[in-house]
Amino acid sequence: MRSSHTLDRLATSFDEERLVADAGLLLPATLAQHLGLPELFDRHVDLGPAVGRANVGDKALTLIMSALAGGDCIDDANALRAGGTQAVLGHALRAPSTLGTFLRSFSWGHARQLDAVSRQALARAWAAGAGPGTEPLTIDLDSTICETYGLQKQGGSHFTYTHVRGYHPLLAVAAGTGDVLHSRLRGGPANSGRGAAGFLTETVGRVRDAGAGGALTVRADSGFYSAAMARACRKAGVRFSITARLHAGLHERIARVPEAAWTAIPYWQDGGADVAEIPFTPFADQPDAQEVRLIVRRVRPSPGSQLALFVPFRYHAAITDRAGDTRTLEADRRRHAEIENAIRDLKYGVGLNHLPSGRFGANAAWLAFQVLAHNLARWTSRLGLGEKLLATKTLRRRLFSLPGRLARSARRLWLHLPTHWPWADQFLTALARLRRVPLPLRA
Repeated sequence: MRSSHTLDRLATSFDEERLVADAGLLLPATLAQHLGLPELFDRHVDLGPAVGRANVGDKALTLIMSALAGGDCIDDANALRAGGTQAVLGHALRAPSTLGTFLRSFSWGHARQLDAVSRQALARAWAAGAGPGTEPLTIDLDSTICETYGLQKQGGSHFTYTHVRGYHPLLAVAAGTGDVLHSRLRGGPANSGRGAAGFLTETVGRVRDAGAGGALTVRADSGFYSAAMARACRKAGVRFSITARLHAGLHERIARVPEAAWTAIPYWQDGGADVAEIPFTPFADQPDAQEVRLIVRRVRPSPGSQLALFVPFRYHAAITDRAGDTRTLEADRRRHAEIENAIRDLKYGVGLNHLPSGRFGANAAWLAFQVLAHNLARWTSRLGLGEKLLATKTLRRRLFSLPGRLARSARRLWLHLPTHWPWADQFLTALARLRRVPLPLRA
């Protein structure tokens, strides 16, 4: 069937004030309102005499909603000011110039005030049903590189360990749900483990305050292999599984493991991987050193590879104080890699791929807002749809970017949405569930 007109004859004009390009942002905006995010920002963030000190809640939520709409720079927030979007979001929208002034008003201390907001937001979301309750919780610790290109970025103009310029933030993520439990911006030259012990202690306090009543386990890679981390875990009462650094002495101990002690584990290549366990006392020069389990996985290099010409196996080891079957614990340790999904979502689902300011405090605040946007998407999915692992980009395509039109009828504001939308039932179900989240008590 041929079209009755060509696209060249389609007239266009920007003249409709009632259209909403991202009407589906009604879902996270409703949840933000029911969690009391505007009040939390206004209560906990005090920018002193700075020019951008006024209306903190409106400015913060404008940045968060812009990130959920796909904006990855300050100017992208301008898209929310078109048409009737403000009626869908429920708060005043601020111009990019105002948002830039707002971000530049943050010092490092002011950015730390945002930790109180995210801490209480986490507690409220988990109390509404998004949390683990009394179930065990695994916390994955990691760092990531946020590359920058300018030479005027405070803390971001020097080279990282990957030999690119940028920042090196710390992240703590809840395994299985992708909730970012805590975050902290650091300068690019910081090594992976710098400040990690204190960061872990804060994270454990946050999740306990948020209502996590079950056993806690921390997983981390070799960048966090230190006596300070093991000590912090014991002091906080959490179990740990940390990838070990294989120095020469440890290689010698592993080489002495009898062949009969190795147990085959599933691998794409038959007989390609085995696991064994030996007792080990890491950081033996420390006065509080304790013996733990060293779980080692060995993997045969791929047949025909150059590595196979030089070594029969590659070894990967981790220290742990957890009880349980060796194979089960080793498989669980490898699932630490799932934190990369949360990091990818922060960078490409919201706007952490870009740190917009030359000021360190402003970029620390930007990180906090991106984490809140990411978590708001996670909680919208979990509380509204009952889905744990939908990526923000998936939520945006199916729900957040849903176009709509505002109209008034019978003294009521109506949001008209497209007919035959494939995910209409999920949208209506999520909206009804999110509206049932109890509003916070006013102080």
